[in-house]
Order: sequence, then structure tokens, then C-alpha cells
Amino acid sequence: MNWDAVGAFGAPVEDVTPNLDRLASQGIRFRHAHVTAAVCQPSREVLMTGRYPHQNGGMGFEPIWDHVETLQDRLRGAGYLNGILGKVTHLAPVERFQWDEQQDAGDLGHGRNPDLYASYARRFLARAKEEDRPFFLMANAHDPHRPFVGSEQEAAKFGDEVRDLPAPSTIYSPEDIVIPGFLPDLPEIRLEISQYYNSCRRCDDTVGAVLRELDHAGLADTTLVLFLSDNGMAFPFSKTNCYLNSTRTPLIARWPGVTEPGVYDECHFVSGIDLTPTVLDIAGLDPIEEADGSSFANVLRAEKDATRDRVFTVFHKTSAGNAYPMRAVQTERFGYIYNAWSDGKTVFKNESQSGLTWKTMEAAAKEDEDVEARARQFQYRTPEELYAFRNDPDGLNNLIDDPDQQSRVSEFRKMLHEWMVTTEDDLANCYRDRYSL
Repeated sequence: MNWDAVGAFGAPVEDVTPNLDRLASQGIRFRHAHVTAAVCQPSREVLMTGRYPHQNGGMGFEPIWDHVETLQDRLRGAGYLNGILGKVTHLAPVERFQWDEQQDAGDLGHGRNPDLYASYARRFLARAKEEDRPFFLMANAHDPHRPFVGSEQEAAKFGDEVRDLPAPSTIYSPEDIVIPGFLPDLPEIRLEISQYYNSCRRCDDTVGAVLRELDHAGLADTTLVLFLSDNGMAFPFSKTNCYLNSTRTPLIARWPGVTEPGVYDECHFVSGIDLTPTVLDIAGLDPIEEADGSSFANVLRAEKDATRDRVFTVFHKTSAGNAYPMRAVQTERFGYIYNAWSDGKTVFKNESQSGLTWKTMEAAAKEDEDVEARARQFQYRTPEELYAFRNDPDGLNNLIDDPDQQSRVSEFRKMLHEWMVTTEDDLANCYRDRYSL
């Protein structure tokens, strides 16, 4: 789910996320929140370890290393009841995460039935109350992951079971939506974007279903609620990359009695590596000393933190196991991306190319020079990219060769290399030598 698919973050589609908008009105939302790796399993393994993928072992669709401590380790040690709904195998190995209750997609209508999420959340919360235990529940909607609502992919994947999936509470047509600026506005793309928004609406239905169970259990006033997406939308120039629309996430936090209602934090950068340290801090538990992230509980308390002025993001491998190493750093105004794989010959391939949008771009590229240039950029890149993301959030104008930006390029190179060295990134030495740092 892209950051801007949520109404509270400026979604161009009317009333697409009423439950998330309500949650945002009750807590704080962040302009500069990012996941660390914009693909599901590595992103989630960062969330639950507080460590970069090259520090926890989960660089692709791989299990974390045995010695890496998890959030669940600490919570279980403190007596917490741990539960997960959906995406169970995307935290691997599953046994390391010590779930007391777990239901995967098959138990949840392919992860797309809000009523089933509500039922299992109700059972989990009742157990927590009966056993008088604090709890951690990770509820993962499989919407809006592909296949999207009403798509040919959905029919092919789920077959007759599609009839058992509930429709979103609101259905959007191609005429109702706005095409993201990083994609061309073509009829087939408009159709697929509308299907994506229908999936976003059903995700919001699931959020509402779970939050209502929290209310009915009488636990809403004593429970921290966090909402975020694990990566951007599954379209070219978003998911499985390091662009602004790849890693920016619609993070909302409601901490009863602490976060002020309706606050929009526009200055602090927070990241996926910070989630575990933050939860442990709020729970009053000892931090994981090896974690790369740090708690932003102070920001939730409305305190200023001058150190939160940038974010580092990474990419290693696609779900097919293809390696496309990328590293990036973003500040309030700019974003710098290093594509270690880009050599003018290697072709980038990812799951985002499986639907209507990429096929449409390929066909249009034969007659439209602008679409052809965008398609080629997506497939081959350049070793370095620099964007003025504050003014160019869609990353349409690469400034890497702009003479007026060369001092800024040097600053970003030094910044990224220092981070590589600090986090023991295997790319550090090659990057240093390539740019004479």
C-alpha cells in the first residue's frame, strides 16, 4: 500500500480509508516514515528485529540468522501473549517468533476477509483478558497485495473461491481514481489502479474490523495501535525499489493518553528499524543492544529529536531470488540512490511487472518516446540517482549529472559510505573505491 492511498495522507480517491482516517484523527501520523526494505518479508523481518537485512540475515525471502534476537523473544520473556493474523511465513523461521496464536491466509479468506480477522482478533483478545496478560497482536491484511479485487489475476489465483471473498465496502471505477505521477495515464493502467484502490478499501475494512474488536473488548484505552504498510504499491517505480514511493509508509500511532489527537509530524524521520526499539521502550522492557534502530517514543510524546533528519533504505533481492543491490538515503528535500547492479546490461525484473500496467507500458513504448524512456529507466537504471523529492516526489528528474548538484552528490556519497561502514555493509569497500571516498 502506497503512503498516499490513505485519506489522512492526501489520497486523491474520495473516502477510500475511513477507518484509517479515524485512527489518524485519534493519534499521530508521520510525513517522513519509511520502511527499510520495500518488499514484504525483508521489510517485516526488519520490523520485528530492529536490524537492517544485512544485519539480521533476511536479505531476500530468507530466514533471519539464529543468533538474532526478536521483539517476540523479549515480549514472551515479559509474559506477553503473542499473536499474528496473516503473513505468518513472512517472519522466518516461524518457530523463532514464538506465536501463541497464529492464523495464516488460508484461515482468513486468503487474507482478504475482514469478518474472519475480526473473529480471530476477538478470540485472541478474549484469551489475553482471561489469562490477564499483556499482548502483542500483529494483524496483517493481505490486501492490497496482488491479486487486486476484480482482476484477471485474482480469478486465476483463487478460481471459484473468489465468490467467497467479500466485496470492498465501496467499489471504485477507473473514472474515480487518479493515476500516480510516476506512471503514464493509459486506459489499462487506469483500470488496474482502480482495482488496487478497491483492494485498499478492503484493507481499510479489515483495519476497522480489528479495531472494533479492540473497542468491544474494552482494551482500546490501554493499547498502543500502530498502522503501517510493509512496502509501496506493486507497480513499477514503487515496490522493490528505493524510491520515495517505494519506502514511504503511512505510519499512524495511537497511544492513549500520550499522543495528541490529529497531529501530523512533518519533521521527524522514523523507520522500520525503529519499531522494535519503540515497542520495547513503551513496554518498559530492556532494549536489544544489537539493534540498528532506536526508539521514537520521545517523538510520540511530542518531544523534539534533532537526530531524526534522514533515513537509510536498502534493497537486496526479489522474491524470485534475483539480486539487485540498492542503497539509499533520503533527507527532507532530497533522495540519493545507489544501484550497485546497474551496468547497462542487467535488466531489472520484479513482481510489479506481472499485471496490466507493465504490459501496457511495454506496448505503448513502441510508439511513445516518453513511455519508452520511462520503461528503459525502470529496466536498466543508472548507478546513481538524485532527486529533489520535496518538489519531485515521483522521481521524474534525475539530477545526478547536474553541475549545480555535484557538491550535494559528494555529501550524499560520504553520508552513505559512513552508514555502510557503521552497519558492516558488504558494499562499503567497493563503493568507497568506485567513488574515491
